[in-house]
Amino acid sequence: MSSTPVDPEAQKKVWRPPFDARFPNMNQTRNCWQNYVDYFRCQKTKGEDFAACEYFKSVYTHLCPGFWVEAWDEQREAGTFPGKI
Repeated sequence: MSSTPVDPEAQKKVWRPPFDARFPNMNQTRNCWQNYVDYFRCQKTKGEDFAACEYFKSVYTHLCPGFWVEAWDEQREAGTFPGKI
């Protein structure tokens, strides 16, 4: 087996959420949920223009299936979202 050389420039472009010790297991459902909630909490407390909130959005967009996010967005708009934001 030969190994393919990895392009360092291409490797820099790939971003993935760092390890979070609160969620050590393979199942990342809770990590997805927590970052979604944290993003909107951050926006609510710090304001929508606060750049640090974007970290939470980056994590949940990488971890959460799109249809979950769409459903949660609809629930927030309807006032039926089960999380505390």
